[in-house]
Amino acid sequence: MSDLSGSNPTGRFTGLAELYAEHRPNYPTDAIDFIIGHCDLQAGSLVVDVGCGTGISSRLFAERAVNVIGIEPNAEMRASGQRETSPRGMPQPVYRDGTAEATGLDDGVADAVLAAQAFHWFEVQPALQEFHRILKPEGWVVLMWNERDQRDEVTAAYGAVIRAFPNAAGIEGSRGQAGSALLESTLFEKAQRLAFINKQPLDEAGLLGRAFSASYAPKDPSGVEKATAALREVFRRFQKDGQVTLVYETSVYVAQK
Repeated sequence: MSDLSGSNPTGRFTGLAELYAEHRPNYPTDAIDFIIGHCDLQAGSLVVDVGCGTGISSRLFAERAVNVIGIEPNAEMRASGQRETSPRGMPQPVYRDGTAEATGLDDGVADAVLAAQAFHWFEVQPALQEFHRILKPEGWVVLMWNERDQRDEVTAAYGAVIRAFPNAAGIEGSRGQAGSALLESTLFEKAQRLAFINKQPLDEAGLLGRAFSASYAPKDPSGVEKATAALREVFRRFQKDGQVTLVYETSVYVAQK
């Protein structure tokens, strides 16, 4: 079992949908290009995006003419995704209530199962078994995370503030190790990890929104005040023309059924 699967992964995001949708980073184009090509996804292929949240990753695949079913147990996050529309002529993601361990989908329906910024919240073995069940023969599992690149001084300063949040160390540590479960799984083969660079320019409000979209961000007035002051100091130190840029290393894990 994941270290975080018992930490109320559904309820802890209630109240964060607006911040999450507006301030979380996208995923880099070259990472999506790699997934599309490596997994041989075509127009009309089906990707099941598990733990899809507000649909950030779901929309990126729908914009490539791929059909997407987003599975998301948090009603507020799911509703946020449903309010967004795809570009004209592109399929609209379909969002359903469900979990990684019980998607509610039929056997062998998916060309790929995706978990973007989510797999660390799942019960690892039951989730992988469910992914295997809903995949077509030779279908693919894709796990993806944006992780802060501590080699960048702005991102490192921002990260120092975030790591001071209650429970941040445990959650971020589990997240960083979660992809190894796919690399080691006997259910899948041809497993590998690749890394891509991703950048997120933010104004001061965006930097604050990015930080407080985290499920472990402080919510008590004193904690919010302290964190806000620290984040504003990071922005003051590093801003250029009213912006700072956070740098991420986007990890992509793939393996085939």
